[in-house]
Amino acid sequence: MNFDPASEIQDFLIFGEFGDVNPSITDSSTYTFMSPEKMEELFEHEIEGCFLYSRQWNPTNKYLADALSRMEGSEAAQVTASGMGAISNTILQLCGAGDEIISSRTIYGGTYAFFKNFLPRFDINVHFVDALDLDAVTAKISEKTRVIYVESMSNPLLEVADIPALAELANTHGAQLVVDNTFSPMIFSPLRLGAHIVTHSMTKFINGTSDCVAGCVCSSKEFIDSLMDINSGAGMLLGPVLDSFRSASILKNLHSLHIRMKQHSNNAMYVASRLEKEGIKVYYPGLASHAQHERMKHLMNPEFGFGGMLAIDTGTEKRANAFMAAMQEEKVGYLAVSLGYFKTLFSSPGHSTSSEIPHDERMAMGLTDGLVRLSVGLDNDIARSTERILRAYQRAQAEA
Repeated sequence: MNFDPASEIQDFLIFGEFGDVNPSITDSSTYTFMSPEKMEELFEHEIEGCFLYSRQWNPTNKYLADALSRMEGSEAAQVTASGMGAISNTILQLCGAGDEIISSRTIYGGTYAFFKNFLPRFDINVHFVDALDLDAVTAKISEKTRVIYVESMSNPLLEVADIPALAELANTHGAQLVVDNTFSPMIFSPLRLGAHIVTHSMTKFINGTSDCVAGCVCSSKEFIDSLMDINSGAGMLLGPVLDSFRSASILKNLHSLHIRMKQHSNNAMYVASRLEKEGIKVYYPGLASHAQHERMKHLMNPEFGFGGMLAIDTGTEKRANAFMAAMQEEKVGYLAVSLGYFKTLFSSPGHSTSSEIPHDERMAMGLTDGLVRLSVGLDNDIARSTERILRAYQRAQAEA
């Protein structure tokens, strides 16, 4: 693909007000003008380097947005106060009453709940399909379809979307392909594969330290401008503003993302390979046994590996609970939701991050009660950590 997101960020230099290597943090909600005419002009259209009110833009958020735009290869970006803020504002900007969305059925539980329970209040209807089945997607497309929505690597089953094929479908039918790339920053570049809009929960890998909640939208300048329009932009009028101090912190962490993603991926590959050799059912796209392994090899930026997420099917809910408790006792990491932290985090999606999805639908997609999702950390001795995971698994099998 000849695109290196890490180099794009490395070449993005910002100087602070006094030549700082870390740009100055703008701790202000509003901005002064030298004349009433200039204020009036800014209300009419954007002026480069001029700011009005921090609900729309402030310089610190703009620095981060510009860096994210470089990473994703987009024309522009906007930062938000959460990943769900990024997703909900994007969808509400694209869709109105009577419109329809076709969504992958394997998505984050919060997104599912927003689509299934919240959007119908606005007469926006969502069809959930197996997005790996292009015929199933095509069958749901109508003249009302405005969005096709997928995750580049699905939560929690790690299915890999065929982004180029889905983009072709969207283009053919005048829809927008929106891709949540939270699980795989730098690994996938969805816009370069044909997607129209990319979202992230920056809470996860991009920030990497589990100390804030944030999101972003990367797309064309036209879409970002519409999102932040003073009169009609969802991002402006719904107010999902990210604090400037958090923006500055995330921008610092962004510069180490390429190193972290490589280590997350290397460690996850080691764990997944070892567990599979022990006969344990593992979902990880880096394994040749994974159904979309070859697709991922074709679509990914290979330097960054296959990601830091994997899932293990323990068989039953009781075993899953025993396994997670044992992993925490073995000091593998923390029994906690979220992902992308430098420590390993694990949870049972069916009873946490995917609990919004009804049980029968979870079973239909293969999300069993025995599934445990791991966000593999940056452990220096991953062999030792893997032995602890195996001991925990064996304890759980014996106890439950």
